[in-house]
Amino acid sequence: MMARQNFNTAKVPRTTDVFPQAVVADNLIFVSGTTGFNPSTGKLSDSFEEQAIQSFRNIKIILEELGSSLDKIVKTTVFMVTGNDFSVINKVYAEVFPENAPARSTPQVMPFPAGILISIECIALVQHVPSNWQGYY
Repeated sequence: MMARQNFNTAKVPRTTDVFPQAVVADNLIFVSGTTGFNPSTGKLSDSFEEQAIQSFRNIKIILEELGSSLDKIVKTTVFMVTGNDFSVINKVYAEVFPENAPARSTPQVMPFPAGILISIECIALVQHVPSNWQGYY
């Protein structure tokens, strides 16, 4: 039987309580669309590049809380409000994944609310569950 658990961390701002930040199913982590809200300020930059960088930082936090890491990502989907930012997302992607980049889809979408210019979801492998972890919530 497959184990499936929802996961949320207070270390990354949630844009909604309707769905979890991630779902863990057996040895896979499915990270929901993650935006570039800064955990320290709760604010969103007006810059697409800064939002993209912060989105990956937030994903990194979620994965590390689950005992995984960015290098365990096998697939990303990058939802962008504008199609003119492919050079920017390619630059950020190359910085986040300098070697062995995961598969990626990058659809252009209608505007998100609240000035969100990018939302990134991914699938990653579970590396290990932290020994001090109290379980999913």
